[in-house]
Amino acid sequence: QVQLVESGGGLVQPGGSLRLSCAASGRIFSINVMGWYRQAPGKLRELVATAHSAGSTSYASSVKGRFTISRDNAKNTVYLQMNNLRPEDTAVYYCNYITSSRDYWGQGTQVTVSS
Repeated sequence: QVQLVESGGGLVQPGGSLRLSCAASGRIFSINVMGWYRQAPGKLRELVATAHSAGSTSYASSVKGRFTISRDNAKNTVYLQMNNLRPEDTAVYYCNYITSSRDYWGQGTQVTVSS
């Protein structure tokens, strides 16, 4: 029963930074894609960033230049460094792992950007 455990969310002022992490409770082999999604109140869940096994990364236009996704494959962990946070970044953030057999989802962690 592998689960993804997220941490690092919280309350931060505009312009501040947070680093989210997502680690598997058990070993997962051959993770093709690690990604982060977010969902704000009343909005659809949107893709924020992805990190592929070959090393490429991609970002939503709204976060490009401010957020950085990274992988630690030995630890089965994905990180999201969030800088220069804005109120519109407020959402529940979910990590997602894609393997050849199934997808894994984290439980979500709340990020609130407010003064």
